[in-house]
Amino acid sequence: MTFQEHSSPAAADPNSGPAAPRVLIVTAVEAERDAVLRGLGGSGRFDVVAAGAGTAAAAAGTAAMLAAGRYGCVVSAGIGGGFPGRAPVGSLVVASELIAADLGAETPEGFRSAAELGFGRVLVPAAPAAAAALAAALEAAGLPVSTGPVLTVSTATGTAETAAALLARHPSAAAEAMEGHGVAVAAEARGLPVLELRAISNPVGPRDRAAWKIGEALDMLSKAAAILVEVL
Repeated sequence: MTFQEHSSPAAADPNSGPAAPRVLIVTAVEAERDAVLRGLGGSGRFDVVAAGAGTAAAAAGTAAMLAAGRYGCVVSAGIGGGFPGRAPVGSLVVASELIAADLGAETPEGFRSAAELGFGRVLVPAAPAAAAALAAALEAAGLPVSTGPVLTVSTATGTAETAAALLARHPSAAAEAMEGHGVAVAAEARGLPVLELRAISNPVGPRDRAAWKIGEALDMLSKAAAILVEVL
């Protein structure tokens, strides 16, 4: 496989029995994968794969892993942008929905989604009970967390105009990233529940790379991954 995978033997987790469902966690890049692994602390019920950036790589990597193993749940995890006033830098977002926000067409009347055009669905709901349990556990652990739709985009937002356009179409959006919907489509094809967890490294809007807090977001992702062990 071209993507980077890490799995641990089930015996490494003293709390997991032989029938415990395995969980697949899909990140984009190795830094995110490594942050998740630090938080998991060697739990053997989790396989963590860095499938690559973007929806195509995420979907292909997820599908390949699901074809090769048996899992009870799939999680898209990593860092991302938070919409100001909804998900501040340094916080966490648990997705309620995973939405392909820029999959569609421009028309004289404005953007129309692929769903509006009759080309299929652009929204996959997160597993509601698991998402609620994860958000509650993160909050109980003292970690700042919000819930809401996470938008999957092919081009990361870099202007106030684009951020405003996304919010006009998805008023309750909490965050954006580039892989969640691809992971969700692959999981849904196998009938598996899906979650998305994002640690916020930057605000969605004008691109100011120097102000991004990537290291801090990766640390927060590690803390959140430790909670995944308790919840899933």
